[in-house]
Amino acid sequence: MSISTAKPLKRPRFALRLPRTPWGMFLTGFFKHPVMVGSIIPSSDILIRKMLAPVDWANTKVFVEYGPGVGTFCRPILDQLPHDATLIAIDTNPDFIDYLNETIPDPRFRAVLGSAADVERIVTEAGHDGADYVLSGLPFSTLPPGVGAKIAAATQAVLKAGGAFLVYQFSPKVRTFLAPHFAEIDHGFELWNVPPAQLYWAWKD
Repeated sequence: MSISTAKPLKRPRFALRLPRTPWGMFLTGFFKHPVMVGSIIPSSDILIRKMLAPVDWANTKVFVEYGPGVGTFCRPILDQLPHDATLIAIDTNPDFIDYLNETIPDPRFRAVLGSAADVERIVTEAGHDGADYVLSGLPFSTLPPGVGAKIAAATQAVLKAGGAFLVYQFSPKVRTFLAPHFAEIDHGFELWNVPPAQLYWAWKD
């Protein structure tokens, strides 16, 4: 997962040349922007299944992911997403956006260089009036001051009634960002992940 800030990252002047594989891209992102990458280890299959388990796929039209990195969640989401639905992945790292566009040639998929705080505008510009689900692995506790609160508020606003903000974190502090905007928050824990992850499902209405 990669952190989404107020502005997209600028490409550094040097070029670290590692293989354009998921692991190579994770390591490249970490070495170029070590503070901006939440983890260099992709989420486990168990965490992915558990995180996505509550999704009502049959009634999902718009799914948004913050900080998709190399697409660890994108592919499992697309495997279950209806043929007429859309997955919008938002990341501030241009290397990840380029990699996703090169490796996921699915007409339902849209990778956007930008900030999660601008999700309402991004969803509107994609031709939609809201999102059914938003997934995030952004480490809220280490985001720049004020950004986490903006993302939580923008996410609540973009979600349709009955939708949910799905969040996996290594710190339980994220609940302090979610609670002001979501009355119903389910919590879980996944030990079989490196590192073990806190899971949250924050429901709108």
